[in-house]
Amino acid sequence: MRQRYPLCQLASTIAAMPSQTQAPAPLSLPDYLTDEQRAIITAGYDHAVITAVAGSGKTFTLAWRIRYLLAQGHDPDRMLVLMFNRSAKVDFDRKLRAVCGQSGLALPEIRTYHAMGFRLYKRFVREGYLPDFSEKILTEQEIHYQAWLLTRRLAPEELADEIRRNKKEFVETATGFIDRVKTGLSPADIVFEELGYSDKHRYLIDLFHAFEQWRKGEGRISYADMLYEPVMAIHQNPPLQRLVGNKMDLILVDEYQDTNEIQHLLLRYVAGDRARVTVVGDPDQTIYEFRGARPEFILRKFSDEFESPQEHTLSYTFRYGHRVALLANHLIGHNTGRRDVMCHSHPGTPATEVHLHQVESDGDEVLNILQGLAPDQQNQSAILFRVWSQSVPIELKLLARQVPYRIDAGKGALFSREIQAIQALLLIVTNRLGTLAESDRLDIARQILRFPHVGLKEPELDNLARFLAAFDQNWHERLLSMDFDALAPMAARKLKKLGDVLQQLNQYRGPAAGLIRVYAEHTELYEGIRSLALTHDSADERIDTIQGFHSYLRGLDVTADGALDHLCALKQQASEQQNQGVLLSTIHRTKGLEWPVVIIPGLQEKYLPYSPRPQDDARASLESERRLLYVAMTRSRHCLHLLTRTKPSSPHLAGDQGPSRFIAELCFGVSRELGSLLDNRPDPASPTLSLENPLTPTSVRYAEREGMILEGSAAQSAGDQEPIWHQQRVVHAIFGAGNITSEDESSFEVRFSNGDALNFSKKSAHLYFTVATD
Repeated sequence: MRQRYPLCQLASTIAAMPSQTQAPAPLSLPDYLTDEQRAIITAGYDHAVITAVAGSGKTFTLAWRIRYLLAQGHDPDRMLVLMFNRSAKVDFDRKLRAVCGQSGLALPEIRTYHAMGFRLYKRFVREGYLPDFSEKILTEQEIHYQAWLLTRRLAPEELADEIRRNKKEFVETATGFIDRVKTGLSPADIVFEELGYSDKHRYLIDLFHAFEQWRKGEGRISYADMLYEPVMAIHQNPPLQRLVGNKMDLILVDEYQDTNEIQHLLLRYVAGDRARVTVVGDPDQTIYEFRGARPEFILRKFSDEFESPQEHTLSYTFRYGHRVALLANHLIGHNTGRRDVMCHSHPGTPATEVHLHQVESDGDEVLNILQGLAPDQQNQSAILFRVWSQSVPIELKLLARQVPYRIDAGKGALFSREIQAIQALLLIVTNRLGTLAESDRLDIARQILRFPHVGLKEPELDNLARFLAAFDQNWHERLLSMDFDALAPMAARKLKKLGDVLQQLNQYRGPAAGLIRVYAEHTELYEGIRSLALTHDSADERIDTIQGFHSYLRGLDVTADGALDHLCALKQQASEQQNQGVLLSTIHRTKGLEWPVVIIPGLQEKYLPYSPRPQDDARASLESERRLLYVAMTRSRHCLHLLTRTKPSSPHLAGDQGPSRFIAELCFGVSRELGSLLDNRPDPASPTLSLENPLTPTSVRYAEREGMILEGSAAQSAGDQEPIWHQQRVVHAIFGAGNITSEDESSFEVRFSNGDALNFSKKSAHLYFTVATD
C-alpha cells in the first residue's frame, strides 16, 4: 500500500527520499500548447475555476494538468476526477492515458457523480445512516410502470381519457418530475411551481410522495437516488459531513456549468476543508436548466464556498474560425449573467464561412443549401431546431425531394399523432373509408373523436367509434342523427360541431390547406388541445406541428385527394429511410458535438427567443435563449447557415414571426467582414484594417487581441433599431422609467420605479415609450 504524507510535508519528504525515489525531472510540455493552457497546467496548489469556451481543448488541458501534478509527486490515491456521465468518463480516461503515455505514473481514478454517490450510499448503509437496499437498481421499465399506475390513480378524472390515449407523454412527465425534484433540496410542491405546470396537474406532487413511499417500502433505489439519498443524508447529519470530507487532496470537475444543486453539495461535502478543487466549464453554455443546472454555481457559488480560487480562461477555440467567433461574442455579450470572456479563433483554426438567409420559407432554403452539397457533405451536416415542431415542414420537403436525413427515433413528423389525425380527416372527407378494413376504420374513428376530444368518457367514446367504423361513408350523418339530449351538454355540443363540419367538408374540392383551416376553426381544435395539454409548451408544440403541416400543404396547393396521396407516399418513403444524410435534431441534444456544416432555421420571434411564460423572469429567460443559440452556432466547423425572416415594415409592429431580436445582436455585417479580413489579411505587415460596416466595441476588442487596429464609423445603438419591448429599461411618457419584466405575443409588462407593474400593448408601445439612457 502506498505510504501517505500530509500535504504540507510533501515537498520536504520527497527531497529526503533516497536518490532512486527522487521526483521525476521537470515535466517538458509540448510546444503547441497555448500560454493559457500552460498557465493552467502549471498552476499552483489552489482552488481554481476555469472558464473554457466551446472547442477550447479543455479535456486535453485537464489531462496535462493531472500529469503535471503527478510528476510533482501528488498522490493519485488522493486525487479525484469527476465527470458527468459514463461516455465523458471513458473519453477522458482515453485522453489521460494518451497524455501520460509511457511515463510510468500511476493514474487517479476517474468517476462519474453517480458512481461516487453510489459508493457513499453503500457506506452509509454500513454506518447505519441509510436503510439497506436491493442491489438490483430500479430499471427504467419498473419506474415507468409505477409512474403509470400512480398517474392513473392520482390524476383527476377529467384527465382520465387523455392519460389513456397518451400514456407515454404522461409517464415521461411523471418520471421527469420525480427526477427533477431529486436535483435539489426543494420540496416537490416548490419544484412544481417552478416548472410552471397547470393546476390540473398538481397531482404530480402526491405522485412524487407516493412513488417514494412505494420505492422505500420495496427497498429499491433509482439512478437519481444514487446522488439524492446520500447527499440528503449528509446534509441532514453533521457526523456524515465529517465522515466523507477531507479524504482527498485534489478534485477536478469537468462541465461544471451543468451542475445542479445536489451535485454541487456533494462536491462541497467531499472536498471539506482539505481538498483543492478545480472546476472547468463555460457559463455561456448552461442550457440544461430544466434538469436543475444553473450558471450561478460556476459564476458565484463556487467562489463563495471555495475561498479565493484562481481564475483561468481557455479563450482560444480550435473548432471554428473568426467569423463564428465574432458572431458568438456579439451575441453572448448581451448577457449579464456571465464572465467577461471573449472567445477567439486560434491561428491554426481553419476559416468558417457564415451565411445569413432572410427567407419566407425555411424549408425551401434548407433544400437549396443541402442540394449544393455532395452526399458525403450532407452526411456531415446538421439542422438544429429550438423545438421539434419546427422540423415538420423541413422534414416533409426533404422527403418530397428525396434528400436523405436522419432523425431521432419517434420524432419523425409523419408519425406524430397530429399528422396521423389529419390523415384520418382526409380519409373521411375524401370518402375513402370504403377501401379500408373495419379495424382500420375503428382507428380512424378514435382519432377523429379525439381531434379535438369530444368530451366523452373512454368507454362511451370507444362505443361511438365502433358504431362509426361499421359504416364506410357518411359519418357526418351518423353523428348528426344522435340523440344529443341524452348526452352531457359539453359532449353534445362538441359532437354536433364535429358532425356539422364533416358535413360541410364532405367531398371537399378545395385546397387541402383550406380544409384544415376550416376544420380547426369550426371544431375549436387549438382550444381543445390547450385545454388538455400538460404544459403551455407541450400545447404549443402540438399546435405548431399542425400549423407546420398546414403551411407545407399550402405551398403544395393540392386538393384533399392529392394531399392524401402525397402523404401516403411520404410515409412509405420515411419508413424506408436509410440511416444516412443530414441530421435533424434539437439544440439541447447536440451539446458537446460538432459538424462541418450547421444549419439553424427559425431565427424569429417565438422560436429563438422562445416566447416566455407569463410567470417567467423575462430577462433570465432571454439570457437562457441567448445561451442556447450560442451553443448551436459554436457546433459548426466549416460553415454556418442562419435562417431568419425578412424584416417587417416597422420594427415596432408586434408579431411572433418577425426576425429574432438576436439577429441585430449578432452584428452579422461587421462579424463577417472583420472575420474574413482576419482570415485573409491583405497586408500582414500592416496593423490597420479599414471596415465598411460600422464598428462595435466587440469587434474593436477582438481585433486588438489579433494585433490589429480598426478604422471605420461607430455602430448605431441597437436600441434605436429594435422594438421597445426588446429593451431592458424604458421610459414611459407618463409613468417614467421602468424595467421590462415579462412579455407575451401581444403585450409586455413594465415595473416602474414606484413599484407599480403595468401591462402595455405592443401595437401602440412606440407612441409612449423611449429607451432609457441611464
